[in-house]
Amino acid sequence: MLFHRERVLSPFASQWKASRGRLIDEPVSPTRSDFQRDRDRIIHSNAFRRLKHKTQVFVEHEGDHYRTRLTHSIEVGQIARALARILGLDEDLAETLALAHDLGHTPFGHAGEDALDAVMQPYGGFDHNAQTLRIVTRLEHRYAAFDGLNLTWETLEGLVKHNGPLIDSSGAPTPRYAKTGIPGAILEFEKLFPLDIASYASAEAQVAAIADDIAYDAHDVDDAIRAGLIAPDDLKDVPFIADIITQIDARWPGLDSGRKGHEIMRRLITQLVEDAAAESERRLVSLAPESVDDIRAADHPVIAFSDEIAGKERALKRFMFTKVYRHPHVQKMRDAADTILRDLFARYMAEPSLIGHEAQEDELRYARKVADYIAGMTDRFAIQEHQRLFATTPKLR
Repeated sequence: MLFHRERVLSPFASQWKASRGRLIDEPVSPTRSDFQRDRDRIIHSNAFRRLKHKTQVFVEHEGDHYRTRLTHSIEVGQIARALARILGLDEDLAETLALAHDLGHTPFGHAGEDALDAVMQPYGGFDHNAQTLRIVTRLEHRYAAFDGLNLTWETLEGLVKHNGPLIDSSGAPTPRYAKTGIPGAILEFEKLFPLDIASYASAEAQVAAIADDIAYDAHDVDDAIRAGLIAPDDLKDVPFIADIITQIDARWPGLDSGRKGHEIMRRLITQLVEDAAAESERRLVSLAPESVDDIRAADHPVIAFSDEIAGKERALKRFMFTKVYRHPHVQKMRDAADTILRDLFARYMAEPSLIGHEAQEDELRYARKVADYIAGMTDRFAIQEHQRLFATTPKLR
C-alpha cells in the first residue's frame, strides 16, 4: 500500500507510475513517489550542500544576504512548484529539476565556468549541464549498489534537455551546441540510457527552466541594489521595471531604498509568473496534448513568456549585463576567479599527486578528472587551495 496522497494532474503531466524507470532497478517506496525520492536524493547529496559556498553573482564574503547557488536553487524550486501547481503538473518533478539544475556549476559563478571551459578546450571543453549529469550518474558516491544517485529517466531527461532539444531531426547539434558539439558526457550516457535528445523535455522540465530565468532576473536585481551597484530608480531605464516603480512611488512615496528594492523584486516575480502561466496555458490549449509524450513531440516549447513580456525580459537582461555583470567590481572578481582556476588547473595537470594520483595516466581522462575536482570546489576551498600552492592569490573584493 502507498501511504502518500496524490493530486489529480493534467493528462499531459509526467506520471511517476508510468516512469521509464531507473538505470538500475529499485523497489518502489511505500511512502514516496519516484520523483519525491529523486528530490530527496538531490537534497542529501554532497554536491547540493556545496552550493552553499558557490557564487551566484557576488562572492559570499561580501555579505550574509547575497544569493549563493544554494539559496538561488531553493528560490527556483519555490517558483517551479508554484507554476507546476497552476498548470496541473507534477510539482515534485518540477522542484527536483529546479533544485538540481545548478549542481554542475563551478566555483565563482559563470566566471569560473568560462575559465574551466577555456583550459579544457583541448580535452572536450566544460559544460555545466553535462557536469550535472556526471555528478548525478557517476561522481556522487553515497550508495552501496551504484555510483551517482540512480535518478529516474524523467529527472535525467529534464536535467539534460530543460533548455530544449540538443540535436535536430537530422542529428545535427542545435544552436546551443553548434560550435562546440554535444558534450562527451551526454553522448556517452545517451548510449547507456538514451534520453531522446532530439525532443523537448517534459513540461515540468520546461517549468524549471523558466523558473530559473524568473528567479535570477529578480534576485540579481535585488542583490545588485543591496551591493550598491545600482539604485532602484536606475531601473527606470528598463520600461518593464519603470512601470513597477511608478506604481510603488504612487502608493508609497519616499519609500527607502531597501524596501523599494524588495517591492520591485516581488512585483517582478509576480508579473513574470502570471505571464508565464497565462502564456503556457494558451499554448497547452492550442496544442491539446493528451500525454507527456505529446509535449516532447511538439516543435516548440509549451512553457514560455508571452512575446511582449519576453521582449521586456530581454531588455532587463541587457540592462543587468551592462550595469551589473560588467560592473568594474564584478569584473574584478571575474578576473581573479579566472586566474585562480587557470592556475589550479595547470598545477594539477603538472603534479597529479596534488589530487591523489600517482601518475597522469591517459591525458584526456586525467584532464576530465582535474575538471571534476575543480568544478566540485566551493569558492572558499578554491581560494584556500590557491593560497596553499602559490605565493600570491588575487583578491576577490
